Amino acid sequence: MKKNGNLIVISGPSGVGKSTLVNRAMAELSDLRFSVSCTTRSPRAGESDGVSYYFLSEEEFSRKLANDEFLEHAGVYNHRYGTLKSEVINRIVNGEEVLLDIDSHGAKQIRQAAEKDPVIKNAAVFILIAPPSMKVLTDRLTGRNSESAEQLKIRIDGAANELRSFRIYDYLVINDDLETAAAELINILKSIRLRTANIREELFQ
Repeated sequence: MKKNGNLIVISGPSGVGKSTLVNRAMAELSDLRFSVSCTTRSPRAGESDGVSYYFLSEEEFSRKLANDEFLEHAGVYNHRYGTLKSEVINRIVNGEEVLLDIDSHGAKQIRQAAEKDPVIKNAAVFILIAPPSMKVLTDRLTGRNSESAEQLKIRIDGAANELRSFRIYDYLVINDDLETAAAELINILKSIRLRTANIREELFQ
């Protein structure tokens, strides 16, 4: 059976436990792989080009942006990040399961790209990881004691804005109990593989 892979877009605010859940899922589903993104920041110790990121100059990034080569892009702390269409589409067509960990702004951009590209439209599935309540999330972030009051407020306000965008997602996983949430996420990812949308040939002729 000729079948494309899936583009799995996962979002969730800081403090929600998204990284822990994604790591659980990747341990269970060994063929699930992150997309390699582009960035204009310099490599850190242990990072290599094409594996950790594609490290681009500001000029290279701007040129790719002008050529409409990004599926989504954003500016973060004076640096720019983006996901190349070619990186994602080539892997999907090869039947790979591609994972993107991005915020709701990036998810909206991919929704828009899917309207123009049938490969992305058939492959993309959107999952939001959320806390049981804003109070629980606020308590988690406050309990870290790692940020100033101003930084904490910015993070909490950003989380609230992200969660208000929940309707752009196909699935919502509430991380109240870690084991339950991990099982739910893994089951969603397994069920995605059974969809008919990415089958590239006629069956049962």
